[in-house]
This record gives sequence, structure tokens and C-alpha cells, in this order.
Amino acid sequence: MPQPWMQNKLVQWIDYRLPMFTLMEKELYEYPTPRNLNYWWNYGSLAGIVLVIMMVTGIVLAMHYTPHVDYAFTSVERIMRDVNYGWLIRYVHMNGGSAFFMIVYIHIFRGLYYGSYKAPRELLWVFGIMILVAMMMSAFMGYVLPWGQMSYWAATVITNLFSAVPLIGDWIVTLLWGGFTVDNPTLNRFYSLHYLMPFVIIGLVVLHLAALHQHGSNNPLGIDAKGPQDKIPFHPYYTYKDMFGLGVFLVIFAGFVFFGPNFFGEPENYIPANPLSTPAHIVPEWYFLPYYAILRAATFDIWFIPAKLIGVVLMFGSVLILFVVPWLDRSPVRSARYRPIHRQFFWLLFVDCLVLGWVGANAPEGMFVIIGQIATAYYFLHFIVVIPLVSLIEKPKPVPASISEPVLKGGGPQSAAAPAAEAPHAPSINWSFDGLFGTFDRGALQRGFQVYTEVCAGCHSLNLLSYRNLQAIGFSEDQVKKIAAEIEVTDGPNEEGEMFERPGRPSDRFVSPFPNENAARDANGGAMPPDLSLITKARKDGTNYLHALLTGFVDPPADKEMGEDMTYNTYFPGGQIAMAAPLSEDAVEYADKTKASVAQMATDVTTFLAWAAEPELEERKRMGVKVVLFLIILTALFYAIKRKVWADLH
Repeated sequence: MPQPWMQNKLVQWIDYRLPMFTLMEKELYEYPTPRNLNYWWNYGSLAGIVLVIMMVTGIVLAMHYTPHVDYAFTSVERIMRDVNYGWLIRYVHMNGGSAFFMIVYIHIFRGLYYGSYKAPRELLWVFGIMILVAMMMSAFMGYVLPWGQMSYWAATVITNLFSAVPLIGDWIVTLLWGGFTVDNPTLNRFYSLHYLMPFVIIGLVVLHLAALHQHGSNNPLGIDAKGPQDKIPFHPYYTYKDMFGLGVFLVIFAGFVFFGPNFFGEPENYIPANPLSTPAHIVPEWYFLPYYAILRAATFDIWFIPAKLIGVVLMFGSVLILFVVPWLDRSPVRSARYRPIHRQFFWLLFVDCLVLGWVGANAPEGMFVIIGQIATAYYFLHFIVVIPLVSLIEKPKPVPASISEPVLKGGGPQSAAAPAAEAPHAPSINWSFDGLFGTFDRGALQRGFQVYTEVCAGCHSLNLLSYRNLQAIGFSEDQVKKIAAEIEVTDGPNEEGEMFERPGRPSDRFVSPFPNENAARDANGGAMPPDLSLITKARKDGTNYLHALLTGFVDPPADKEMGEDMTYNTYFPGGQIAMAAPLSEDAVEYADKTKASVAQMATDVTTFLAWAAEPELEERKRMGVKVVLFLIILTALFYAIKRKVWADLH
């Protein structure tokens, strides 16, 4: 039955010349769908929605990003701090990548469980795996763009893997790098390709949907529709069901974006890329950890084949083997619901993938090497041996005669490098800005700024902050002007072509204590004092760690051999730190007359640096509470509509 909007004269005029509305009506409204699809089938539409979110936010970010090794890291932080709602756009894009992979992985495991790869849907499955491969390529190149420590070294390690390819390996690496090391040409290549890949994914999605609509969706029973009684129109039944699933997803997604935006990230990626300093433990994003574990499982040569090449082949093979799953499984029954042995091995594969992810997140030493090798061996045995063997020897349970039979009887399916030495764990502090409704203590922020100015600023820069930002912590405009004017800023060149000194202005960035890195190292015994702009985000459990570090200076144990000019700190990895204890009792005289104990100063300056790292934190939480409440109400409405629409079928 034609939809009412198809009677519109303008719609008919356009449709006669370009039948896109007829296509929409056929593929959306009239598209016959099995009546027993459960909520596991929501993830296909969710993946499409997240793809659109990623493309929109990515295009906006690209407008402000600078693909140059000298400016990439700073341009990302400028987006976070100076672009209107730039922090929101970046956090949505950053967490959207994790959400995209989570949804697609669930979608793939659902396909494996219910046999959605079996004839006549082999091409549907193949296009789906091609989408996964394109996602991996796009995600890897996107991870490099912030140009942090983990980004740089991940690019170096992963691209170096191609050097294991015989004969042409070095040529491939040079082509990827655009030179002889990971540098500016590499970043430009990755930026261009990262921008291109979503459009490739869109093309693959179109082919995926075309293959889906050719033979229709599989279903939890794994049997084909026998007649009209087995199918219902996609709209309104599954559109509203998908809208309810979308609402649930958005509530969870908003929770991460607004209240835990760095949950899936690595703190070291908030440190600018440094080719001269290798992170103790280089790890990829969580969605690559199983493949990373498989890569590292090869620790020995086999005949003339080096371990590195074996690892690379296994890593790529772990994805490529998914392409041939439709031809490995010869069972005539699709759904694992009626295949008891296959179902048990499916859950064993699921656990195996989780184990591989756990192994990939840990350093390749001790028991993790053995566990990784066992898990890798089972992963390949599952596809090469278990699936073909089970499909031959298994005796499936009886399959229903039709989809409508169990549904109408009320029995329908239900929704179903060497690691650094460890330091003691930092004690947890009850910070005022923790929790869903936490805010910064303005008094602590102003005292912390005083501690930074009088104690820390002699060695540590705060390059990402401007003096005008201090109005956000309670200083008036006149106070900010006075604070800035007390600083001498190098400017120029003037009309004579010379640099000159002038009083600071609120628009100026915080002035670094040293003119360059060499001067900083020379003044600090060869050690480079880190910039403190992102220090609480660049360390695991950053606020508690920083507070513990500032209060953890004690006399070394009697058996501890200390290096020259080194100080002992309980909470610094290895115990020895080049920085002397920066805080001492009454080192500053607080303007508000608060007692300047070491613990108080550590708390105040940590609070200030936490704000410096995330000046949008309070706005993010306020907005997050409103967004989550709105989404919960909207999801409840979607659920009520879905219940009403589906009531006629039960």
C-alpha cells in the first residue's frame, strides 16, 4: 500500500524522473522481514548510524586539524580548548571509534552464532568482513593523527611489520613512510587516507545492503520464510524496535562521552610524540589487542622462516580466515540454537578472543607468552579444524517447519619494550571534581595557580593555557590583566627587524621558563621537565598519581643505591627521580591565609593542573546530565511506541 507522502505532486514529479522515493518505499516500508528477529539484529542499523556520526564529526575535526608533525598535537588541543564545543566533537569521534568496533564485533559474532554466513548469503558475509578490514585501516591511520607518544610509536611498530615481507618489505615500508622514518610525509599520507576510507566503507555498506536485500535477513531459527505468515514489513515494526535500541545505545554512549571520555584511551597519547623516547609498553587500541597478541605469539623461527614474518602472517591471517568461513562450515543447519556441539565451540571461540585481548594488553613475558600461543593456536584450529569437523559429525536438533510456528505458539526467540619498574599504587583522594556532579573548588584552583606560579613555573611550562583562561577559575578581568602584565613576553620582529620584550596580555599563552628544550635540559641536569598542560591526563590515574608524587619524597631505604643528583620518591617508577622535592612547609603564603602545608599545596596545585588539562570538565558534566536524562526519556518513549506497534502481532 503506497504511503500517503507518495501522493504528493512534487514527490511524484521527482519520482517519475528519478525513482528514489519508490526505491525507499520498497526497501524501507515494504521490505519483507522475518517476524522473529531479536535485539541482536539491532546492531546492523546501529553500525550504520555510528558510521554517519563518525563521518560528520570527522569532517568537522578535519576543518581545524593541521597535518604537520610540528603542529598536529597542538592543533588537536586547540580543537579541545578554543573551538566551540570542539571537546564534544572530538570526544564523540574518539569514543565513536570504540563504539563502532564494539557494535561490529557483536554483529559478526551474531552472524557466526546464527549462521548468517551460509548460502545464499556468502557475499553478504564477505562484504561485511571487507567493511571490518576497511575499518581497521581507517582506525589505525586515525589513531596516528593526534601525534602523541602512543600514536607515533604505534605507527612506527605497525608499519615496520611490512619489512618482514620477503623481497619487497623494505620498499613497502619506505612507501608508507614517504621516507626513511615516520615523519611528516607519513602523517600527511595517513591524514589523506583516513579522510578517504569512510567513503570506501560507505561503498562497501551499499554492497552489503544490496546483498542483504537480495535474499532477506537471516533469523534466529536459521530457516527461510515459507510464506507471508513468516514476514512483516520492516516499517513500522523494526524501525521502532531499532529506535528503541538506538536510544539505549545513545544513553550508554553519552555516559562515556560526558563522564568517562578517556576510558578507552592511553594516557601516554597526551604526551607529544618524541622519536627519542620509547614508551615502556607500546599497546594499540583495545579493538586491536587480540590481533596484537597473535602477532606476538610467534617467538621462534620455523626452518628458514623468521618469527617476525610468521607473526605478521598469523596476524593478517586471523582476519583473512573469516572470508572463507561460509565454505568451511558444511552443516545444513544455520542457527547454533539447533547445533549443540557447534554452540559450545562458539562460546569457546568467544572466550578465546577475550583471552587474546587480555594477553595483548600485557607485556609479552612470563605466562602471557604461553597463554597467547595457546589462544592463537586454538583460534586457527577453530576455523580450520573444529568448524569443518563439527559440521560433519554433529547431529542437529529438529528445526521448526516455519518461522511463524514457534512465534505464534508463544515460543518465539528472546533477545539475547621492557616495562618500567612498578611503583606503589597512588592513594585515592576524594577530589571535588570527581563524580557525575563534581565541580572544581575555585579557592583550591586559585591557590593551586599560586603554587604553580611560585614553585612550579621556574621549571615547568603550561603551553596550552592562556592568561585569559584564568577568568574561568574566579579571577576578574582586571586581575587577569595584572597577572599577565607582570610577565615579560618576547615579541616581534619590530620595524627594525629585531625581537623585543613587552608586558604580557591576557591573550598570550603562559610563558615557558626556558627559551628552548636544550636550555631546559641544561638547567636540570640533562632531564627535560615536562609541560604540565596535560599532565593529569598523560598519567594513569593522573590526579591521584600527581598528588602522591608531590608528597612521596622520603629518605631512600638503606639498601637503595641512588644515582648522582637523584632523589628518592616512593611513587615514582623505579624510585629515583631527577626532580628534588618541590614543596616544603609554608613554601608559599596563600592570599586567603590557608595554612600552606605540603599536603594542602599538593592538593591545590593538582586541582589546578586537573583544570588546566580539562577546562571543559564542568561544562561537559552539566551537559552530560541533561543529555543522558533526555535520552532516557526518549528511549522510554521509543519503547512504549515499540510495544504498541508490536502488540498487534502477539
